[in-house]
Formats: sequence, structure tokens, C-alpha cells
Amino acid sequence: MASERGVSTRGLLLAGGGGMTIGLVTVLMALELVRSYGMALFVGAPLVIGVVTSFILNRRATTTRTQTNSVVLLTLTLTALSLLAAAMEGLVCIVMAIPIAIPLALFGGTIGRRIAEGPRQSSRPMLFAVLALPLWVALEPRGSTGQVTHEVRSSIEIAAPPLTVWPHVVAFEPLPAPEELMFRAGVAFPVRARIDGTGVGAVRYCEFSTGAFVEPITRWEPGVTLAFDVSASPPPLTEWSPYRNVHPPHLDGFLRARRGEFRLVPLEGGRTRLEGRTWYEIEMAPEAYWQTWTDYLIHRIHMRVLDQIKQESEGSAGHGSKIAGH
Repeated sequence: MASERGVSTRGLLLAGGGGMTIGLVTVLMALELVRSYGMALFVGAPLVIGVVTSFILNRRATTTRTQTNSVVLLTLTLTALSLLAAAMEGLVCIVMAIPIAIPLALFGGTIGRRIAEGPRQSSRPMLFAVLALPLWVALEPRGSTGQVTHEVRSSIEIAAPPLTVWPHVVAFEPLPAPEELMFRAGVAFPVRARIDGTGVGAVRYCEFSTGAFVEPITRWEPGVTLAFDVSASPPPLTEWSPYRNVHPPHLDGFLRARRGEFRLVPLEGGRTRLEGRTWYEIEMAPEAYWQTWTDYLIHRIHMRVLDQIKQESEGSAGHGSKIAGH
């Protein structure tokens, strides 16, 4: 059973050090050895950080639930900062992982505390979890993510007819610098679009802050539909880091845009509903969690483009009315 003494500095260091060690070993194996952003990394690591930290802490002293949670969260934070300091990850990815990592670490802290309060032989499940996590990373099956194609659809109404809107869909002028925090924090944003050729087989280049999407045209119906594949794409973001040119593995191929489409739907009064669609795959787990982030970011990218097309089209048509997008 835990002693009746309060938490000592040595106990805090042992608990935090144990939790950080298992966390960093897991991340190192996942990113550097098997290059996997799977369940072992985003679910297993924070869970076991909580279990190990809480177990060591409560084996050496009696702590309250609040004290245990505080030490677990501190350990999780120090682990994240260590990844940042070691240039293994950037700030943007760490911030995006926080909403799933915190509850898992706290849940692990509850498990570790209960194991520590039991008899000595009850510590075997914790020891098994610690030893099994690196094995989980190494043996986690590939192909469990990135197999589902997700679709994001956005739209806006424009006070101009489809044939007036069409040329601004095909190519649009440079956009002003973004004001949204997520774009200023490093998420890639569209800058302008240009096209080489006309009709099916032409190549459209949608230039982003991190590079250009190369988009061979697959469907060309002026005033109706512009569809394209994505044959090449730039990194999805520029990571924040104390170092220059940090390039963690998740920037290469773990988010893949496959194709896109614009549809122009005529409305009454010479207006147009412009719809933008993107189909993509994401190779990170839990896929449903990361899809929530990705859907939101792609929708905001859509709206930046659609707003620009709306402004250009209404300017060309000589309309000054403003119709809210949705």
C-alpha cells in the first residue's frame, strides 16, 4: 500500500521521469523507426504516460485525485515540450493532439492510481502495459487508416450568372494575406490559381503558401462543372518550432488530396450557387478524430477561395450587392 507520507521531490521526479521516458520512447519508435501515426502513438502513448506516472507517484506516497491529475498533466506537457525541443514535432501538431491526449492521460492516471493502491501483485498489469506499448508500435498493422476517401463540400451564393463566374473559377487573382489565426499559425492557405491550357487535359495550378497543387483537368463544362485530379501537392502546413526547417513525417503523405470539383448552379435573378468539393485520405489514427480537424481546415480553405471568386465575379458583373455565403 502507499505510505502516508506526502509527495517528495524525489517521488515527483521518479514519477515524471518514468512517464516521460515511456512517452518519448513510444514517439521515437513510431516516428523514426516505423513512421506511423497510429493508435499506439495517439492513444497508447498518452494513456500509458498517465498509468506509469500515476503508479510511481502513488506507490511512494498518498496523493489525492487532484494531485495525481496535476502530476500526470505536467508530465504530459513536459513530454510535448521535449518533442518540440528535440525538433521531433512542431507546435501545430502538438496543439491539435492535445484534445485527445489530455483525457486519455487522465484516464490512465486513474488506472495507475488504483493499481498502486492495491496489493503488490496488482502491479503486473501496469508492467505489462509498459512493456507492450513498444511492441504495439512495432506490430500495429499498416493500412488500417488512409483507406477511406472523405469528402468536404462548401458553397457560396454569388450575384452573377454562371458564365460570368466561370473564368474566376478556372483561375483567380492573388488573395490578400489571411487574417485567420490558423493560417497565420502555419496551416497552408491558397494564394492564387492559374491554368496551363483549356479543356480536359489542361493543368491547373492552385498555389498555396507551402507550394502548388498540380491539378490535371478531368471535366470541363464552362458555366457548369470544373473537375480535376490532384497529381502533386505541397505540405499541409508549416510547423512552428524553435528551429528552422523542421519537417516532421506527418507533412509527407499522411494527408492526401485526391481530387476536387467546382459546380456552378444557376439561381433565380441571374445568381449562382458555387459549390466546391475536395476528396482526400488521411493516414492518422484515430481517423475520425483527425478527420474532424481536417474537414474544418479544408472547409476554411474552400471558403477563402470561394470568397475570392465571389468578389471577382461580382466585380466583373458590376453588382455591388452582398449575398452571404454558407
